[in-house]
Amino acid sequence: MDQDSTDSPKASGPRKARRGSEPAPDRPDPPPQDLTPGDIDPATSGAWEDDEPRLPEAAEEPSEAVAEGRLAAGHAAIDSAVRHAPTSPGVYRMLNAASDVLYVGKAKNVRKRLASYARTSALQPARILRMIAATVTVEIISTSTETEALLLEANLIKQLRPRFNVQLRDDKSFPYILITGDHWAPQILKHRGAQTRPGQYFGPFASAGAVNRTITALQRAFLVRSCTDGFFESRTRPCLLYQIRRCSGPCTGEIDFPGYTELVREAKDFLSGRSRLVKQELAGEMEKAAAELAFETAALYRDRLAALSAIQSQQGINPRTVEEADVFAIHQEAGYSCVEVFFFRTGQNWGNRAYFPRAEKSFTPEEVLGSFLAQFYDDKPPPRLILLSHPIEECELLADALAIKAGYKVEVSTPRRGEKKELIAHALTNAREALGRKLAETATQGRLLQGLSATLGLPHPPRRIEVYDNSHIQGSNAVGAMIVAGPDGFIKNQYRKFNIRSEGLTPGDDYAMMREVLQRRFKRLLTPAVEGDAAKTRPDDDSFPQWPDLVIIDGGRGQLNAAREIFAGFSLTGVTLLAVAKGPDRDAGRETLFMPDREPLKLEPRDPVLYFIQRLRDEAHRFVIGSHRKLRKKDIREAGLQEIPGIGPSRKRALLHHFGTLKEIERASIADLGKVPGVSAESARKIFEFFHAQPG
Repeated sequence: MDQDSTDSPKASGPRKARRGSEPAPDRPDPPPQDLTPGDIDPATSGAWEDDEPRLPEAAEEPSEAVAEGRLAAGHAAIDSAVRHAPTSPGVYRMLNAASDVLYVGKAKNVRKRLASYARTSALQPARILRMIAATVTVEIISTSTETEALLLEANLIKQLRPRFNVQLRDDKSFPYILITGDHWAPQILKHRGAQTRPGQYFGPFASAGAVNRTITALQRAFLVRSCTDGFFESRTRPCLLYQIRRCSGPCTGEIDFPGYTELVREAKDFLSGRSRLVKQELAGEMEKAAAELAFETAALYRDRLAALSAIQSQQGINPRTVEEADVFAIHQEAGYSCVEVFFFRTGQNWGNRAYFPRAEKSFTPEEVLGSFLAQFYDDKPPPRLILLSHPIEECELLADALAIKAGYKVEVSTPRRGEKKELIAHALTNAREALGRKLAETATQGRLLQGLSATLGLPHPPRRIEVYDNSHIQGSNAVGAMIVAGPDGFIKNQYRKFNIRSEGLTPGDDYAMMREVLQRRFKRLLTPAVEGDAAKTRPDDDSFPQWPDLVIIDGGRGQLNAAREIFAGFSLTGVTLLAVAKGPDRDAGRETLFMPDREPLKLEPRDPVLYFIQRLRDEAHRFVIGSHRKLRKKDIREAGLQEIPGIGPSRKRALLHHFGTLKEIERASIADLGKVPGVSAESARKIFEFFHAQPG
C-alpha cells in the first residue's frame, strides 16, 4: 500500500544525459553507503532489524485437579462481580491475589459472560478452571460498542501480557520504502516508524532484508539516488554508485531535472503496481534506441529491464487477481503455534514473516488466530483484504473493528477455491516448515544448555543467560554491554548497553567499569521488588527486565571478584557467576573458566560446551565493540578533525574538499589519504590509525 504525504513535482520532457567538464578521476569516490546493506547492529540502531522470532516457553498445564476450596473461592469472587456488572459491551480483567492480570476478555454483555464463569455446574476446560481458581477480583471497563471492546481488549493484552491469553510476541513496526518529496532530486531509502517526512511510502515489507534487496534492484532499474541530502550537496564528482550504474548522478549534473524526474516517476509507477506499463515503456525505448543504432543506450534499457525482472523473480509468488492483501496461516505442532504472514501490495509479494505466539496447548488454531489478528493490527494499518487459513468465530466483528480504525472497508475471509486458496496453501506450507525448523533449532539449543548445566554443576539448564563485556580506548568512550541468550538462542531485543559515567573512574580500570555495569543492571532489577510494584516480574514473563540464571563475565579471577562484590552487596544468591578468561596469546580453545569457591576449569578444545561459551562471549564482544564505535564516532563528529594530532584547519579543508565528508575520510586507506595535497605519508598514517584504533 503506498501512502503519499505530499504532492511531488512532476516534469515532462525527454531524458538527456549531460557529461560534466571535469575529467574522470583515476579512482571513483566510494559510494555514499555500503553496496550490500549489512546486518544492523542493535548498538547502532534504535530498532532491531529482522530479529529471529522465538518460540515461547511451553506453558505449563498441571495435570492435578484444581483444589475445590480455591475453585469455590474463585467462583465466589466472579459471582460477586456479576452482581455489579453491566449488561452492555465491555472488557473485563481477572486478577489474582498479587494483582497480576490473569486474563483479559471482552463481551457484548459483560454480566452474561461473567455469569458463565460463575456457574459451578458448567463444564469448563482445565485451563479455565485454573484461571477461575486463581481469580480474586474482577475489574470491568464499559465500552460503547462491541467493536470498541475488541480493540480495547487487544490493546490491553499487548500491554499486560496476561498468563491465560494468547500473546503476540516479537512484534515491531514494519519497514517501508520511502521516495522523498522534500528535495528536487528525490531519494529512495528504507523507513521505519512515524511517516512524518514528506514523500511517498510503499509497504509494509516483511523485513528490512526484503526492503534492502528491493531498493538495490530499484537502483539498478531506475538509477534513483540513495545518498543523504548532505552527501548529495557536497559532491563535486560522481561517486562509485554512478560508475557501477546504480545512480544517474543528479548531484553533479550527469542527468538534468526533467530526466531525473522521469526516472522517479517510473520508480513510483513500478512500486504502485503499474509494473507491466513501466516494462512496456522501457522495452519501447530499447527498441527505438536499437533502431537508431544507439546500441549503448539500448544496452542500458536492457539492463534496466533485467533488473525489474530480477525484482519480480526474487518476490517468488505474485498473485494475478489479488491486488492488496495480508495472508495468515496457522500450524500447530508439539504444543506450539506458528502463524505465517504474507504481505501482498500492488499485486506484488513484499515478503513474509513467521510468528510464534504464546498460547496454552488447549487453544484451538481458530482461537489462537482470532486473538493474534486483533493484537497484530492494534498498531498497524490493515489492508482491504485479509485471508485466513482457518475461520475465526468473530470474523465480521473483527472486520468492522478494523474498518473503523482504517477508515475504509476491510474484508476478512477464509477462501475455499481459486488463487486465494492457493495463497493460503502456500502460506500453510511455510508455517509448517518454519515451525519444524524452529523446533529443531530449539532442540539443539536445549542440548547445549543441558551440557552447560552439567559442566558447571547448575541445578537445571539456564533459561536466561546474560553475558557482560566492556570496551574503551585508553579509558575514553567507555561503554559496557549485556547480551542475552536462552532456549531459542540470542534474544537481541533484550540486549542493553551502558555508557560508563562514574566520576573519578581511573581510565582503563576494567574492574571498576564492570562493577558499575552490574550495579546498574541488578539495582534496576531489584527496585520493583523493593518498592512493591504490582507490575513486578513474573516467573513466566519473557519481557525485560527478568532475572538471569547464569551471568558470564569476559575476564579472569579479577573480573569475577568484582562481580562477586556487587552480588554480595545486593545479597544475590540465586544467580550463578562464571568468568571466561582467554587462553595464552588470546588463543581461542584454551580458555579458563572461573566460578566462585571452585577450582579453575578447562574444557577440551573440541567440547561443544566450550564452543557454546565462546559463541556467547564473542557475541558480547561484537555487540560492545559496535556500541563503543558508535559512541566514538559521535565524539569524532562533534570534535571534528582537530582531534587528530597534526591536523589543523588547512589540512582539514583539504581532506574535506578531497573526500567530501568525514565518513569518507574514515573509510579511506592510507594510500588514498596520502594523495590529498598537503598530507604527508606520516600524517596519513596518523589519520588512519585515529579512525581505526582497536578498542580494549
